[in-house]
Amino acid sequence: MRQSRSRKEKSVQRVEGFMFDLDGTLVLTDHSLSGYHLLPGAVEVLTEFTRRGIPFVVLTNGTHYPAAEQAPKLRAIGLPIPDEILLTPSTVAADLMPRRGVKRVLVLGTPGVGHALREAGLQTLVPGEERAERSDAVYIGWHPQCSMKDIEAAVKAIWNGAELYVASDVPFFATASGKRMGYSHAITAAVRKMTRAPMVLTGKPSLHALRFVARKLGVPMRRLGVIGDDPLVEMIMARRGGAIGFGVTTGMSKKQDWLKQPSSRRPHRILRNLTELLTLSAES
Repeated sequence: MRQSRSRKEKSVQRVEGFMFDLDGTLVLTDHSLSGYHLLPGAVEVLTEFTRRGIPFVVLTNGTHYPAAEQAPKLRAIGLPIPDEILLTPSTVAADLMPRRGVKRVLVLGTPGVGHALREAGLQTLVPGEERAERSDAVYIGWHPQCSMKDIEAAVKAIWNGAELYVASDVPFFATASGKRMGYSHAITAAVRKMTRAPMVLTGKPSLHALRFVARKLGVPMRRLGVIGDDPLVEMIMARRGGAIGFGVTTGMSKKQDWLKQPSSRRPHRILRNLTELLTLSAES
């Protein structure tokens, strides 16, 4: 037992940089996605990490708001999150797509979904625009107003050779009013049912996202601490990438939920309170 505990503590002490989930870990968003409820320890931990110079980013699977719009809202409630350390699946997509030869993208989502793509120099189109169905890629993000015409445009683009990129394939996420459905998951299911297209996932638990975070922080994946509330998202991501997973109990999962998980979805350490990270980082 002592030897097992020693191995666990040693793995925790390898962490050189951190990736925080947002919803369920640092905040709970209201149903309209416009207001935030701070979670215990969030301000204290990020403030102290900033003071100590411990590198971290915040990666949300949400794509409704670009970082330049969402980060100021988070700073307004006390979270020290500069624009450049708030990452979304669109941030990852904007890095990945050009390297894979994508130039023109049909975007299924709100205006904020394609913001990072446009900043990266990609041409973004919406269903109904000329040549939209001749795009190099289809990108599905947050799209509560999605119509059958939108799905049809995506299907036709894929039939014409476009690759399918998906921001998030998570069916639910935590909010202040409970679980909320992930729209992109449902839209993606419809598109793939029609096309049988493989998808390139750019949000969590994608290794594309974890590699992007590692490069951003200048830290090897095996020395990243991944902090989140969902075994099917952050913990799968950490385990697949060889990172160190920290499970919080303020969102989708309580302690008993974490303990029931198989090893592929179990955190290396369950945090009773986010402030435990301050002690762990001081010891490493």
